[in-house]
Formats: sequence, structure tokens, C-alpha cells
Amino acid sequence: MAEMDINGQVEEAARRVQVRFVTKLKPPFKAPPTSIAIPSNLTRLGLSSIVNNLLKAGKDDWNPEPFDFLIDGELVRMSLEEFLLAKGISAEKILEIEYIRAVAPRKQEEPSLHDDWVSAVDGSNSKFVLTGCYDGLGRIWKAAGSCTHLLEGHTGEVTSVCVVNPRVGQDGADQIVATASKDRTLRLWKFDADEPSDQIKRIRAYKILHGHNASVQSVAANPTGDMVCSGSWDCQIALWQASGSDTGDVVSVKKRKKDAEEEDPQVEEEAKSTLVGHTQCVSTVVWPQDEAIYSASWDHSIRRWDVELGKDSLSLYCDKVINCLDVGGEGSALIAAGGSDPILRIWDPRKPGTSAPVYQFSSHSSWISTCKWHEKSRFHLLSASYDGKVMLWDLRTAWPLAVIDTHNDKVLCADWWKGESVVSGGADSKLCISSDVCVL
Repeated sequence: MAEMDINGQVEEAARRVQVRFVTKLKPPFKAPPTSIAIPSNLTRLGLSSIVNNLLKAGKDDWNPEPFDFLIDGELVRMSLEEFLLAKGISAEKILEIEYIRAVAPRKQEEPSLHDDWVSAVDGSNSKFVLTGCYDGLGRIWKAAGSCTHLLEGHTGEVTSVCVVNPRVGQDGADQIVATASKDRTLRLWKFDADEPSDQIKRIRAYKILHGHNASVQSVAANPTGDMVCSGSWDCQIALWQASGSDTGDVVSVKKRKKDAEEEDPQVEEEAKSTLVGHTQCVSTVVWPQDEAIYSASWDHSIRRWDVELGKDSLSLYCDKVINCLDVGGEGSALIAAGGSDPILRIWDPRKPGTSAPVYQFSSHSSWISTCKWHEKSRFHLLSASYDGKVMLWDLRTAWPLAVIDTHNDKVLCADWWKGESVVSGGADSKLCISSDVCVL
């Protein structure tokens, strides 16, 4: 029972609730399963302090760890008392609270500087990060500040990049990557991700893909890695063969000038097919299953295309220009998208008869440039915005888990890397790496 002081005020410290902290984490993060009485006005920070006190008992070298808390599968983002009241949960019985490691970066690497806006990033291969820049170059980074390869050849800004065969490259084969540009072309590049090097290597594309008649905005590869697709300002989606001839040339920085006139021939190819239906710029394409491509457009629509038939099998609409799109989450079926307002929207196309988003997150303050699901979690995704922030989300709460504000200008691109890092690029010409995020 709460006690009254002499002024008739309820003493906050007297409101207590019996709780038991449980976790799926392994030692040393497993607290004793006994129930304890704690103040009901505690927020997640107070709860985290209690769990840390339980964990550090008898451990002189314990470093405090931030935790998040779940009650009945929902993340607690208010005081315990407010949460119980809002959810109609009784405080008369022992309350079971699950704790997990907080999803937030614990380390910020030194920014990797570019010569212009960092417009695109791909972290799908754990050995390197691929970036595209408005200086017309692609770059391969083995770590923060360590650029190993320059991808030279585009005559316009690079708008999108893609690791074509991330898993093949990790098994020792040559790595293939693709870039898209405002010069209306895509280029395919090949390099050895394991090759040791003490100097930056310059690579020429082994294949140039022609066919769009306007800026190419997005490129994505199919899971097999033998095809790529692209979206363009010409309103079309083109499909291209990624495998094939290799006439690329690798020249070291020091040899470049001497060998500049001895360029090897490059294969030029046209699109295998095109998908037509959008009426404005195709801003994003993703290819999560061999049989289905998803696209987003400035015509306010999201479409799913049957690759074999060449026709769209699903159309979703909202009242905003759509800048970004990704497919993932539960069953790898949820569609996340962002555009010309601060709202991150998520649709579940498996639900019949509805075109309304099942989730909407509205903590950004400007247009959303990127959204990306975590590959191994059905709950977690990130978003990046022109407000200069990257936000990490969990579907079990409406508030962001973490806000990364390492950029001092618009964030134009972001991705997960190695499962526990966030890589992002922006109009401040920086590639930023935020690590030790602990999603799983």
C-alpha cells in the first residue's frame, strides 16, 4: 500500500511492485530468478540499473550494460506504473519482466572521408563496405578509414551500389559489385576481396550496361547473383545479365598514369527485359526472391513484379513520393518504405483486403532517404533521413531504440554491416560506422 505523508501526498518510493527478471541471454548476463520488490515509477534506465546491480554481485570487473525490457512481448517505453495502467495489467501478482541487451551502438569509428556526397552504401558482405559517391567513384572499404579499391569509369554521380554475390565472395571467389549512375549506365566490377594490399587499387568495370535514357536511381541483384535489376528516372525497370565476360583490368595507383592509354576493351550489354508500369521516377528496386522484384516510385506506388511474367502482381499506394523500400521482417514479407514526409511506413501484403500500413513510425523530422531490415531479426530495421539522423527500430515499440547523429548534414544512405554495425553516408561526405549494436 502507498503511504500518506503529513501533507497528504503519496510517497512515490512506497509504491512498489513484485517483479521477476528473466532473460534468454547467456551468462554473464543471467540474473538470479528470484522475485524482488521495486518502485513502480521506474523507467527503463532505473530497471537497467537494478539488473546491472543484480549481475555485478560478486564480480569486481563488471561493466554496466544498457538493457531494454519486455512485458508480454512489448517493449517498455514509459514508467512501469504507466505501462501497467495503459495495458490493464495487474500489479497485485508477481510481474515477469524479460530483459535484453539494448539495441544501440556502443562504439563510433572515425569517419571515412570522401570527396563529395556519399550517396549509396552496401554492407551485405562482412569483409568490406561498398560506397558510391557524387564524385563518380565507387569505393571498397575494409575498415573505417581503410579504402582498398577505387571503382573508376562513371561520367556522372554514382546514385546506387550493390554487392551482387555477397556469399560467393565470402567463399573465396572473386567478388562482383554493381554501380548505377546519373550517366544513365550501370557498371559491373570484379575484384578479390581477400587480396592483401598496401596501396589503393583502381579497377575498371568489366561490363557496362546501356539502355536507360535517364539517370539510373537504384540497382539490386537477385539472390542467385546472376542478374541485376535497375530503376530509373525514365520510369522503367530493366533486368540485366550479371554473369558473363570478364575483361576488367586492375591497375595500381602508381601505375595508372603510365598504363592509362592501354585500356582493355569493356563488354557493353543491353537489358534482357524491362518492366513497365510506373508513371514517374523509379526510386528504388529490391530483389529479395528470384521470382519477385519490388519497386518504389515517385508516382506514390509500391509494386511487386512477377519476373517470369513481367507483370506487377501487387500494387500499394500512399499519398507521398516514395524514396526508399526494403522487404524483410517476419517471414521476409513486410514492406518498409519512406519518402517525402517524416513517416516510416510498413505494410504486410499477406493481410487480405487492406492497403493501409500495419506500422507507422514518425520520429524523424524530415524526408526519409533509406530503410533497411536487419537480415536475421524479424523485429529490427533502420531508417535514415534528411534530418541528419539514423534511427534503429523494433516493431514492438513506437519509439526508436536508438538515434545515431554522427552526421552533420543529410543522411543519404545506410545499411547494416556484419549484423552488429550500422554504416551510413551523407551530404557531409562521410561514411560513418557505428558498431557493437547487439541486435541478436
